[in-house]
Amino acid sequence: MSESLSPFTKQQLLPQEEKLEIFKHKRQLFIGVPKETTYQENRICLTPDAVSALVSNGHRVLIEAGAGKGARFSDKDYSEAGAEISKDTAKVYSCPMILKVEPPSLEQIKLMNPQAILISALQLKTQTKKYFETLASKRITALAFEFIKDEDGTYPAVRSLSEIAGTASVLIASELLSNGKDSSGLMLGNISGVPPIEVVILGAGTVGEYAARSANGLGAGIKVFDNSITKLRRIQTNLGRSLFTSTIQPKNLLKALKRCDVVIGAVRGVNRAPIVVSEDMVQHMKKGAVVIDVSIDMGGCFETSEVTSHIEPTFVKHGVIHYCVPNIPARYSRTASVSISNIFTPYLMKIAEDGGIENSLRFDKGLKNGLYFYHGILTNKSVGEWFNLKHSDINLLVF
Repeated sequence: MSESLSPFTKQQLLPQEEKLEIFKHKRQLFIGVPKETTYQENRICLTPDAVSALVSNGHRVLIEAGAGKGARFSDKDYSEAGAEISKDTAKVYSCPMILKVEPPSLEQIKLMNPQAILISALQLKTQTKKYFETLASKRITALAFEFIKDEDGTYPAVRSLSEIAGTASVLIASELLSNGKDSSGLMLGNISGVPPIEVVILGAGTVGEYAARSANGLGAGIKVFDNSITKLRRIQTNLGRSLFTSTIQPKNLLKALKRCDVVIGAVRGVNRAPIVVSEDMVQHMKKGAVVIDVSIDMGGCFETSEVTSHIEPTFVKHGVIHYCVPNIPARYSRTASVSISNIFTPYLMKIAEDGGIENSLRFDKGLKNGLYFYHGILTNKSVGEWFNLKHSDINLLVF
């Protein structure tokens, strides 16, 4: 038979390697949860219920004594859930897998064993080149909360904490409006015969949506500003009602700021938040009005904003009360801890079911997106470009 009449191509007739199915062998995890040492960080990654679920599936959890205290979880709660409790910080950091809220300090990384797995926030804007060099020297595999994607392409950890920040911003504003030294003595509620509070929200993302949801529930008049028509349309659809929405035009914004009692800044930027409200605009606001700058972790979207803490959260400028605490979810440490725990417990279970982090990274693109270090090799392009570090494509390392 001539080659031209053959039903196969020459390439198809060449011997091929046999492809065998890879069987997943369930792996036992040994997770260390150290106590957070960052200023005013009270959250913890695993609740006692999550620990109970992990332990009942054959995994070990070692928790540093007092790690859950800030979130109102006692060592006894964790011990009864099946966790091992240790006062030895070095022992906790020597676990094969470390789970933290805040990124570890350089001293804490040095306590970790080579080839360990780290799951924590990265907070890229606060990091230094030395942090990544130290991780590389220990050949650490590291995943960042804020980079992990869900099946629908959203970032579950970022969204969850943004929901808390958005809802909290209205609750905090309500508290600051009530009788106090510099407040206006107003109640954020729709009382019969009393004009409702006017709330301006800058940014129609997750924070803006949940702030609008809460303000709407309390009966406030809401105005939302954002330069994305798609986001403005989506916030109206999600709330199920028509709102005043506008693109960020100085004339319209100034008019709204003059009349409002509360303004919530939830505008994000690439490297820092854009300044949307100038100092001159703040001077035109009512005396006793409240500014909640949720964007302060990216520099703030008000020209008058200055970083504050949970101990002294406010300051007054031009008669306007400013609240500029960068980690608002930490104010509600238990709720935030439950939220984080609910996101990461299924991921931990899946890593074990898949037979370890290596297999999970092969099968889960969203988890792979969260990876920024793989056995000491930097795999995140934006981190590499930001700090001028050599990086490799993760798809060339895990396939």
